[in-house]
Amino acid sequence: MYNFLAAFAVFLALHMVPALPTLRQRLITLLGRRTYFGIYSLLSIVALIWVFQAALALDFIPLWEPAPWQAWTTFILAPLGLFLVLAGLFSENPLSISIFQGSDRRGAIVSVTRHPVLWGFLLWAVGHVIANGDLRSLVLFGSFALFAFGGFFMVEKRARRRLGERWPAARQGTSIWPFVAILEGQVRLRADPVMILSAFATAAVTFWLLAGGHYAMFGADPLLQALPFD
Repeated sequence: MYNFLAAFAVFLALHMVPALPTLRQRLITLLGRRTYFGIYSLLSIVALIWVFQAALALDFIPLWEPAPWQAWTTFILAPLGLFLVLAGLFSENPLSISIFQGSDRRGAIVSVTRHPVLWGFLLWAVGHVIANGDLRSLVLFGSFALFAFGGFFMVEKRARRRLGERWPAARQGTSIWPFVAILEGQVRLRADPVMILSAFATAAVTFWLLAGGHYAMFGADPLLQALPFD
């Protein structure tokens, strides 16, 4: 457990950097934008691998009996979460997490929710908690879910402070909650190239995972739970 806590602490520390604009800008100035993003991405991947390895080393303690419906819940939530993460990261979004900063333009995904990356991580994590039903999965994916949930408050506060008097106008046509702005008639649902490419990428990754990629990486085949054989 200490190894897992250390790994997750490093993961959290790394992901605090984008939330500290002064530190982030200093690093970009020192290293250059491309070098900064390259190093940051590499360190994030290493930290994520460490988190998963530490979690998998924990003892397996079942909490509830897995059922096919739980796996099907994950089949819905996990791909949807991946789509939101991809579309959110690669869309321009001045209100939340995006690899494109400094632009006031918005990608189409922002009309769905102004925090697509956070919603993506939250749905992905909750989907895996439901399906696995053991203590180490609850610790691992529950931690990711809490991290994403806490991010809503932090990112929202940062956007309000950065935009100042422009905040009331900037948040028009979008909402924290998915599809609320569309249902209220503030904006129309639309798609742009980033959303379309994200949908294709999500479909490809999902197919690869179900075709054996998930088992090769994590030693678990989700189809066996969804389609049990007598």
